[in-house]
Amino acid sequence: MTNGSNPHLGSTLDELLDEDGALADAHAIAVKRVLAWQVGQTMSDLRISKSEMARRMGTSRSALARLLDPENPSVTLLTLDRAAAVLGKRLTVNFADRETAL
Repeated sequence: MTNGSNPHLGSTLDELLDEDGALADAHAIAVKRVLAWQVGQTMSDLRISKSEMARRMGTSRSALARLLDPENPSVTLLTLDRAAAVLGKRLTVNFADRETAL
């Protein structure tokens, strides 16, 4: 989609990514990066080691490593919920209108 009022303006990045089918992937990776940072930062603030975090979550170190890997978008809600509980947080998930979601 182009801007009709200015011929020098083209598509937005979101429009280009959406046309290529990459917008959902880009958004998922962006969200995962934020979540991984939040978990890692909170672990650091609370001085919880990776081994201790995995033990408290009842999971393996490799599963925790996947959670902390900002480039790996594959993480389950159960894993996120367990991490939140260990860190004294609450996981919330909601749907937002497309205009305000990105």
